[in-house]
Amino acid sequence: MGGPTLLPAETAIASEARAGRLLISSARAVTLKLANQREAATPDAPVLLHGAEPFTLADARAAADPALDLAHPLKGPFRADRLDWQAEAQAALELARIAGILPAFMVDPDNPGEAQSIETGDLATLQSGHGLRIVTRARLPVAAALDAEIVAFRSTDDLREHVALVIGERRADRPPLVRLHSECLTGDVLGSLKCDCGPQLDGALAQMAHEADSGGWGVLLYLRQEGRGIGLVNKLRAYRLQDQGHDTVDANQRLGLPDEARDFHTAARMLALLDIADLRLLTNNPRKVAALEAQGLSVSERVPHAPGANPQNARYLATKRDRSGHLLP
Repeated sequence: MGGPTLLPAETAIASEARAGRLLISSARAVTLKLANQREAATPDAPVLLHGAEPFTLADARAAADPALDLAHPLKGPFRADRLDWQAEAQAALELARIAGILPAFMVDPDNPGEAQSIETGDLATLQSGHGLRIVTRARLPVAAALDAEIVAFRSTDDLREHVALVIGERRADRPPLVRLHSECLTGDVLGSLKCDCGPQLDGALAQMAHEADSGGWGVLLYLRQEGRGIGLVNKLRAYRLQDQGHDTVDANQRLGLPDEARDFHTAARMLALLDIADLRLLTNNPRKVAALEAQGLSVSERVPHAPGANPQNARYLATKRDRSGHLLP
């Protein structure tokens, strides 16, 4: 990457590694009480953490993981050092997010094991979505609609398969009703009541089936970006923090992760491959409309989506409305 050797604190297997510095996110630095230091005071910027003693892997993980805060309450003393390789550090934290691990790296450790060279441009290529291709498609009758086709997408540099479900007969004179649905194992599969993902998925398919019955058509994009892009394990870590009283936004920030990290380049690329440039978007989130329009798509209408409210997700929905700008009642 043109910067130092970085060893991921969560997944490293070099048990003898030692490092004088640790790269973390600014959000995690706030939790470690470093926000009043000049080098850690810029929001959303990587922070270079210097310890009084070299970090072992166990030390690095304790500094990175808020789940360990109660077990390791006395950390430090730490200071924030000047960071002269900002672009490389930002790319490293983004790669950690994509990998679904904690955004923390030991910097230039002793005994790190074999290093793999990565350039910052590699990250831009990965994020662009240009490598995404349609790999297969098939008829797939579903409970909501018998007339449906599933289309699978995959990239040469990313093994996550995304899919689109096209419901009804395509029409050139009528823009489809489109839903961007991010994968949610807990909600879509296990029926979690902590979120509204399962009911939203079911509701979207029902609305698209109704659209097809009325002479239109719909497209559901099922995107493999669990936890709004932070990954399943980190989402479950956030759940644990929510159980301690934090809302969804604060929980993500205590992990050192953004509360919104979804990749809309991928969605735009999928729509382009399906030859869709004009659409009606089924969402309560104005940011999704803006994100697709920024990719050159035309969103002619934002169609409201009924939230799947229940007593267990009331705070979750309130946080969506009050802190993330979702248009909810």
